[in-house]
Amino acid sequence: MVLILILIVVGLILGPQIGARRVLRQFAQKRDDIKGTGGELATHILREAGLKQYTVEVDELGVGDHFNPLNKTVCLSPSSYNDNSLTAIVIAAHEVGHAIQDHIGFGPLKLRTRLARVAGVFERVGSILLIAIPIVTMITRAPQAGAALLVIGMAVMLLPVLVHLITLPVEVDASFNRALPLLSGRFLSDSDIPRARKILSACALTYLAASLSSLLNVWRWIRFLKR
Repeated sequence: MVLILILIVVGLILGPQIGARRVLRQFAQKRDDIKGTGGELATHILREAGLKQYTVEVDELGVGDHFNPLNKTVCLSPSSYNDNSLTAIVIAAHEVGHAIQDHIGFGPLKLRTRLARVAGVFERVGSILLIAIPIVTMITRAPQAGAALLVIGMAVMLLPVLVHLITLPVEVDASFNRALPLLSGRFLSDSDIPRARKILSACALTYLAASLSSLLNVWRWIRFLKR
């Protein structure tokens, strides 16, 4: 049963990622009827909205499409920036959606930004604390010390899970409350809107999968500590 559950969880984690890549490739062909690239669209929307403090750049580091709230930058992969495919346009609009969230002070985005700054460090610290439990218990001969480290370590390990859980509503809002209304009737035809929704939905599922992955990591530590 444990093996079956693991396979199901792994499928839930990998399935959305594979599906999203397939959908993005499906609509990645250049379109002559789409005027302008993803980079040009993002720049136009920001300038039209008067958000001059935000810039659009090509991601040269291989991080992928993302919005950086610290330096107010919409970072697009080379394909999203330079192509005029449906995928490029939709992704660019989604990242601009994050810029709009930042401009209006969208609460979940602000919270995620604060937590994300420390989540990676806390996760590493939590791993160290959990590994140290047997050593500390053996040295101090005090089970209470090990129990205290366990509580602290698990609490720290749950922080990345919280970040991923907050990420999902942030991404959904950027996609369906920001990007899709921007594209509808102006930059995309009515026939393209269902396809754009399909792209955004596929990407949203990857964030849900990331939340499950974080929960799986915590569960893995719990299993390890029970041995």
